[in-house]
Amino acid sequence: MTAPHLLPLAEAAALIAARRLSPVELLQDCLARIAALEPQLHAVIRLLAEDAMAAARAAEAEIATHGPRTPLHGIPVGLKDIIDLAGQPTTCHSKLQLDRVAGTDAAVVARLRAAGAVFPAKLATHEFAIGGPAFDLPFPPARNPWNTAHHPGGSSSGSGAAVAARMLPAALGTDTGGSVRHPATHCGLVGLKPTYGLVSRRGVFPLSFTLDHVGPMTRTVRDNALLLNAIAGHDPGDPGSAARPAEDYTLGLNDGVAGLRIGFVRHFHAADVPASPEVAAALEAAAALLAAEGAAVRDVTLPPLGEFAAVNRAIMLPEAASVHEAWLRERPGDYAALTRRRLLPGMFISGADYVQAQRRRRQLTEAVQAAFAEVDLLLCASSMDPACLIEDAAEVERTYPRQARTPFNVTGHPAISVMCGVSKAAGLPLGLQLVGPAFGEALILRAAAAYERAAPWREMMPRL
Repeated sequence: MTAPHLLPLAEAAALIAARRLSPVELLQDCLARIAALEPQLHAVIRLLAEDAMAAARAAEAEIATHGPRTPLHGIPVGLKDIIDLAGQPTTCHSKLQLDRVAGTDAAVVARLRAAGAVFPAKLATHEFAIGGPAFDLPFPPARNPWNTAHHPGGSSSGSGAAVAARMLPAALGTDTGGSVRHPATHCGLVGLKPTYGLVSRRGVFPLSFTLDHVGPMTRTVRDNALLLNAIAGHDPGDPGSAARPAEDYTLGLNDGVAGLRIGFVRHFHAADVPASPEVAAALEAAAALLAAEGAAVRDVTLPPLGEFAAVNRAIMLPEAASVHEAWLRERPGDYAALTRRRLLPGMFISGADYVQAQRRRRQLTEAVQAAFAEVDLLLCASSMDPACLIEDAAEVERTYPRQARTPFNVTGHPAISVMCGVSKAAGLPLGLQLVGPAFGEALILRAAAAYERAAPWREMMPRL
């Protein structure tokens, strides 16, 4: 049998259900993989081997008697360390939070626990999900498993690195301006930012109350749908939560894209923020492949990327400042220099500017929603460049905003990143985005699955 740590979530789940693989065997293999690779990758902030093994043994016993509760029963899932796990620190990768122990599970953790998942590790993040790869923090930054000299994307950097390196079959990240999709793009994964309100954020340390999302990061589209099945759902404890009926996001994964109308937002990468030639070529090839699979692909025009980015900053920064105001005044030296530099401008954005940004946000949301009167899905870039060197601070600063993920935090529409190529120079993954109407997760997962089947990238993995 394939080494358990190499199995995608769905395949491991099928073997567990058939009693051909035990949760204990799977966890042991994942822990061995972590032990072997963690010195290079720095993806793990806190290893929870003992607790996870107890949960895996309990899962094994229950499955032997009653069968699995769900496909996640006995599956190891990593947690970005801004997500609360009862009894464990939620450090936010920061000196300011080293001693803060979560009293209860975050809502998404409670849902995963009820589904039978086990939690072997809290994973690295950019400090408070905003700082960037910094070297003046209590923990080193996570590195890209495709080439450890390179940035894995952020801020869900440890989640991306751990899943891509086959340390874990799945992880949760958070996304305020692209922080699930960025590491998914740079690490060759599937990363979904759900519709705003579909997944609860209760128990997740906030960056921006009206832009934050929690999303699944996996190796395959089916795995992503399985994780979304477990974490989606209304939570009255989250004031932004939407009351939506339960849905099985795996049902349409084999339906293909024949007959779907896909709008290619080419101007995002061709004019607004010109992409590197390799990224541009990969996007064109992806559009052609989707057309060959039966989709009707045509160009569509949305407001310029710069408008979305400006609105995102004018909302995120003052909301973040409201969270960090006391620490910024009383303990500014305890932040990484990069985090402090990114947070401080929020202290100086006026209430009038914030309100105007929210008004413009509504207009941008309506413009994107109007596009779905003409097409079923949107296709666009994720990052405009392959991952840069992690220790090249100037290049990290230059490339970080060169992306097309932020628009869909502003509008709240669901967006998924899927691998669409490999850079020739450094052998690093490239990614695209598929975007759907509000609560259109099933449709974008269906299209992403069709692309994944037709494209040659699914079996590629880092050579570690």
